[in-house]
Amino acid sequence: QIDVVRGPAALLYGGSPVGGVVNAIDHRIPKEAIDGVTGRSEVRFGGAENQKNGAIVMDAGNGVLTVHADAYKRKTDDLDIPGYAMSSRKAAQTGEVRENKGRLVNSGSDADGGALGASIALENGYVGASYSTFNNKYGTVAEPDVLIDMESKRWDFASELRDLGSVISKVKVRMAHTDYQHQELEDGEVGTTFKNRGLEGTIEASHCNIGPLSGVIGLQFHNSRFEALGEEAFVPTNRTKTRALYMYEELPLDAFKLTFGGRVEHAKIESSGGDGFGPAQSRSFTPYSLATGALFKLDEQWSVTTNLSHNERAPSYFELFADGHHVATDQYEVGSSELKKERSNGIDARLQWKQQHNSFSVGAYYTRFSSFIGLFNSGNLVNEEGETGQADSEIAEAEFKSARADFKGLEAEGKFRVYDTVGTLDLNLRGDYVRATNRDTGDSLPRISPLKLGFGLDYRFKSAGARLDVLRAFKQNRTDENELVTDGYTLVNATLTYKLPTPERFQLEAFAKAYNLLDQTIRDHTSILKDIAPMGGRSLMVGLRGDF
Repeated sequence: QIDVVRGPAALLYGGSPVGGVVNAIDHRIPKEAIDGVTGRSEVRFGGAENQKNGAIVMDAGNGVLTVHADAYKRKTDDLDIPGYAMSSRKAAQTGEVRENKGRLVNSGSDADGGALGASIALENGYVGASYSTFNNKYGTVAEPDVLIDMESKRWDFASELRDLGSVISKVKVRMAHTDYQHQELEDGEVGTTFKNRGLEGTIEASHCNIGPLSGVIGLQFHNSRFEALGEEAFVPTNRTKTRALYMYEELPLDAFKLTFGGRVEHAKIESSGGDGFGPAQSRSFTPYSLATGALFKLDEQWSVTTNLSHNERAPSYFELFADGHHVATDQYEVGSSELKKERSNGIDARLQWKQQHNSFSVGAYYTRFSSFIGLFNSGNLVNEEGETGQADSEIAEAEFKSARADFKGLEAEGKFRVYDTVGTLDLNLRGDYVRATNRDTGDSLPRISPLKLGFGLDYRFKSAGARLDVLRAFKQNRTDENELVTDGYTLVNATLTYKLPTPERFQLEAFAKAYNLLDQTIRDHTSILKDIAPMGGRSLMVGLRGDF
């Protein structure tokens, strides 16, 4: 389950949540007890990458102890693409000859993973833990002879106690330890090893209602150690420690609800230096964020929400200390240890309408940064040592810099029932636009998504379903000074589903999805690799999913 959290509630998860935050919920630690066995599984084959994918999820319990298990395996070949991997604009800029037509070389992958978790139901809550692993061996399209061998292990603990008393009504505790490693394999030999080990946790308490006022207060911490060992290391060994205190309150007043949120953090990032990264360094930051929102329910169908926010974020270790060739993006990335906090003020508003099967929302936002931290192409070509003007200076240089910036945007989506006599037919509409300007130069910020408009038709009749989705992304010619223009495209996808006859307790559905029916060359302007790695061409994927 994926939730998009907007407004003051986003401060529960982190600072500087411009546009909201995405909260992923995996249920690997069961929060509710079950009595019996449930499960889901899926297999799929095909697609532009010729994927072979299988996954299964199972939960079993006796009303007190609930156990969760999931596992998956996914293997793909190199991606089939409509034309050349390199764009004509990049070829003209660099003078390179375009090769690899019809296939994105070194884009295949072989991944697997899974998790085992369990929880015990208490009279007023639960306590549980889980272990999960994720492995992936995949190619880097920027370097045809480099593979990434990645492994991640994670241990989680969670507990929630409810109905605790007249002051504190509920307490939630979450802890996680992550052990991540990936190795860059060049012609089968280990070139560089990256390791990141971290411990994070949250303790959150909900207070009992004070009149109509309800809310939470929480403490959050994160400790991590990052190491890069080998000749391709572009970031020094470093440690990051953060501590945060946050609060969120809701005040409902009939058809009007006010929300408030606040967060203060302290972050300390220490670089060990050495190995060409200069002396050891240490930076400390104390960012704070504040937000308030209001919900006006105009009637049973219409409502308006609005939010005001001040957000701050400490720069990350790679924004501060990077200095080297990043193989995955084929850029020489340069950080700045002089960076200060990222700071912004924002306002947004949204109008929503809902009636039976029909709904519509439109929103606008404006965020003004006094300090926006981004990765900007410098326009220079350097060699592996970061030197310009040399015979081997062929790597594009990119710098983490701070700039004054403005973000303005519009978002809209709607769903309308247009037919319900023989089956049902729904029309889905969507659109989004953002204009991001570097106020220091007057140029656009790099990698900003273009205007996108789309519609979909979703038909359901008994056990069968059909869906058509059309998305038009317009040409992005508002670019940073050293960024290439990206052509627009029209993406057309279609999906067919059919629920097979099964015993009452089981559900089995076959599906087929056709992707990029127009076989267009699609480049995502938000991607650093857009000019060497387009999306897949016309393809068909089939699969089978079941629930019990």
